[in-house]
Amino acid sequence: MGKRSKTGVLKRMREIKKAEKAALKREEMRERKETPTPTEPTTPGDQVATADDLAGYGFPVEGEEDEDSEAR
Repeated sequence: MGKRSKTGVLKRMREIKKAEKAALKREEMRERKETPTPTEPTTPGDQVATADDLAGYGFPVEGEEDEDSEAR
C-alpha cells in the first residue's frame, strides 16, 4: 500500500473543514428564515405604532386631545 503525502492529507482536511463550515452557515440561515423573531414583523403591514410611539414622535394622540378639551 502506498504512503500518502502529508500535504495531500492536509489539503483534504482543509477542504472538509471548509465544507462543514459552509453547511453550518446554510443551516443557521435556514433556521433564521423559518423562525422570525417576535420583534420583526412577518409582513410589511403587520407592524402598528402604539399611541405611546406616536406621542414620542410628536403626533397628536386621541387621549391627549380629550384631556385638552376637558381642561377648557
